Amino acid sequence: MRAARTSWKTYALGAAAVAAMLSATACGPDGTEDGAASPAPSGTASASESVKPTAPSPSDSAKPSASASESAKPKPSATGSGKPGGGDSKGRARACADQDLSIDTSYWAHDSGQHLLITATNATDTPCTLYAYPFLYFGQETENPLPPMESPPKAVATIGPKQKAYAGVKLFLGGEKTDTYESFGIAYKDPSSSTDGAAIDVSLSDDVRFVTVGQNPSVTFWNLDRREVEKFVFKAR
Repeated sequence: MRAARTSWKTYALGAAAVAAMLSATACGPDGTEDGAASPAPSGTASASESVKPTAPSPSDSAKPSASASESAKPKPSATGSGKPGGGDSKGRARACADQDLSIDTSYWAHDSGQHLLITATNATDTPCTLYAYPFLYFGQETENPLPPMESPPKAVATIGPKQKAYAGVKLFLGGEKTDTYESFGIAYKDPSSSTDGAAIDVSLSDDVRFVTVGQNPSVTFWNLDRREVEKFVFKAR
């Protein structure tokens, strides 16, 4: 009998264990095993994965966003550079330089050589501007150009290809002590530069040949209108 009781207990324990296993693995209402976590839908991270922060890779953290990289790009300048064909920071045509110009000189008829007309022609294919007045030098003087007379330009002297601008020079007054020259130095103002161009020596044209210069010569501002130059030249005393 002891052996039979022992055997029954064994079977009872085994049956209880099987019942417990069946209870633990019973299916829930959604068709899954009761007590087990429902599997995440395909392509969806589980709850533990969704809260896990994703560490950026070193290469990604160094890359700027598209908007940041676009805003960091330098924008093209809307103004010119002051080089041939360009302009200055205010949008004006570049300053004329000696290599851009053909310089001619002439006297006024019936003037007895007291005044000289300087004609500057743009010899390039781009516009340039003659600023203020020509810096003129006679003889050995290379530091102090002729002072300007009160002759403000009627318009900014921007000249296109083959166009002309004018300046007049009061050379001497009657009774002054004078000197004679066959050439003169000329330089041009450039607002975009801290220094103006160096003077170059210009020979007088064949119909002038030489000029007689007194003690207080002066020059007008550049003008597009020759009549404006004449008005100031002949009233200067």
